[in-house]
Amino acid sequence: MQNKFDPTKMRVSFDLDEVLFVSPDTHKTEPPLGFPLNKIFKERLRLGTPRLINRLQELGYEVWVYTSSFRTERYIRLLFRLYGIKFDGIVNGFRHLEEVQRNNKTTLPQKLPSRYRISLHIDDEAIVCTMGRQYGYNVYQLDAQDDDWEDKIIERAGEIKKREFGEKE
Repeated sequence: MQNKFDPTKMRVSFDLDEVLFVSPDTHKTEPPLGFPLNKIFKERLRLGTPRLINRLQELGYEVWVYTSSFRTERYIRLLFRLYGIKFDGIVNGFRHLEEVQRNNKTTLPQKLPSRYRISLHIDDEAIVCTMGRQYGYNVYQLDAQDDDWEDKIIERAGEIKKREFGEKE
């Protein structure tokens, strides 16, 4: 399922740490999972994550995770499924090393969304955001608490979709 490309759908990806997984000390978060799941899945989701991802999918976007972390795909899928989210694709550190870096003698960026035909990547790291132009991907930088983050991402995705796919949101 992850490697099929539907040319009619635009792909949007999210980093995990400091983007979807945030600290309740610095960000508004979704309620924690109940016991005993909160002991297995300790990460806290940024408030609005389930609503945003499901909304993007309702609008016809494929939604992916692209993280440099080495959490397993199974772990990521299960955690988000508990919040009512089903991703269309997941690229973790293992997959990136295997499919992107491979035997390349030159060290490639820690994320390369264009390799997976991802049209918009949301990340917190400035280096990932600055490399977008060089490596051919659009990026939205998100790190601090922002009560309007959902609307801003939907608006940005709509702009890119209109420009690249000739469609309205």
